[in-house]
Amino acid sequence: MSEVRFINPPELEKPPGYSHVVDVRSSRLIFLSGQAAFDLNGEIVGGTDLEAQADQAFKNVSIALASVGCPAGNLIKLTVFMRDISKLAEYRRARDRFLTSVEPAAAPAITLVEVSRLFAEALLIEIEGIAAA
Repeated sequence: MSEVRFINPPELEKPPGYSHVVDVRSSRLIFLSGQAAFDLNGEIVGGTDLEAQADQAFKNVSIALASVGCPAGNLIKLTVFMRDISKLAEYRRARDRFLTSVEPAAAPAITLVEVSRLFAEALLIEIEGIAAA
């Protein structure tokens, strides 16, 4: 893997489950388009349960990375789009399960944005990522 440092400067507040800065010295970057709660058949997994949709989206992130031989532990940046920020705790439970399941268990830089709508009405969350290999 590339040389990657996950940094939380002491002059910034301690982030809950992500890094403020990821310093990457890499020759290979992998960019993932937004992954949502779709299964292999294009069906939405989880219905109205944001946590279940987030679990599926993270699973899809792992599958997308594996398709190019990159482990999920190489993620350096996630951007998360949620329709309802009041469900933040549900998202964080799914995120924490995902991050503790990958090696190394480092927390990438994460931006979370509340949006009014995603490309399919029933979707509650979409996650895009960048990995360094």
